[in-house]
Amino acid sequence: MAEQPANADSTSQAEGEPLLLDVRQGVAWITLNRPDALNALNGDLTAALMAALERVRDDDAIRVGVITGAGRAFCAGADLKDRVRNQDEGRGPTAFPAAPPPSYFSFDTDKPMIAAVNGYCLGAGLELALTCDFRIASTQASFGLPEITLGFFPGAGAPIRLPRVIGFGQALEMLFTGERIDATHAREYGLVNRVVQPEGLLPEVERVALKIASNAPLAVKSLRDVIYQGMDMTLPQALRFGGALRWAIGQTEDAKEGPRAFAEKRPPEFKGR
Repeated sequence: MAEQPANADSTSQAEGEPLLLDVRQGVAWITLNRPDALNALNGDLTAALMAALERVRDDDAIRVGVITGAGRAFCAGADLKDRVRNQDEGRGPTAFPAAPPPSYFSFDTDKPMIAAVNGYCLGAGLELALTCDFRIASTQASFGLPEITLGFFPGAGAPIRLPRVIGFGQALEMLFTGERIDATHAREYGLVNRVVQPEGLLPEVERVALKIASNAPLAVKSLRDVIYQGMDMTLPQALRFGGALRWAIGQTEDAKEGPRAFAEKRPPEFKGR
C-alpha cells in the first residue's frame, strides 16, 4: 500500500476525491485515489490528474513531482467498465481503441517527475509511468501492456516510449505478448531505477525527490531540456545547444550562489534566479 511518509502534510483534498495532491518542501505528491478500482483511469481521475500536472508546471514553489497510487496498485490502466458504460449510454466514442489518449500523456511539466510504483502498473498505467522521467518500484510491483490481448494496442505512447527506455527486443516482447513482468525483471530491463521493499518505497522516493528539489531549479530545468531535446538532434547540434544553455545558466544568481556557498562551507540557498 502506498502511504505518504510520516512527516507529510495533510492532503489538499478529502479522502473521497479521485486524486490527492500534497505539496511540501518543493515536492508535489500526486496520489491516484481510486483504490477499489485499482486506480483505473476514468473521466474524473483524468480531469483531476490533468489539473494536478498543470499545478506542478505553473507553481514555482514546486520543483519535483511524484505520481503514485493508493492501495494495491499504481494504476491498472483505463477503466474499461466505465468506458463501456459511457458508450452504452451514448456519452463516449463507439470503440475504445479509436478514443484519443488523454492529454496528460503528452503533457510536459518542465520539471522532473518520478513514478513511485507500488503495485499493478498496467496498460495506460504503465504509459503514465513512462511519461515520468524515471521510476522507482516496490517488490510488489508488476508491469504490463495487455492491450494487444483485447484486440487493439497501446495508444498513449508505449510503442514509442518503451523501446527508448528498455531494450528493443524486450519492449517488442512486452508489446506483442501483453504479458506482465515483475519488479525484478523491470529492474533488469532498465524500466525502473531501483526496487525496494513496500514500506520503504515512498521514503526512498522522498529522499531522491528532495535531493533533486534542493538543486538550483533553473539549472535542473535546463539540464532536462538539454537531455530530451538533444535526443532529437545530431551530436554536433546537441553539443552546441547544451553549450548555449550551459552559458546562460552560468549567468544566473544561483550559479554564483553555489560556488559562494561552497567556499563559505554552508548549504546553498537557491532562489531560481
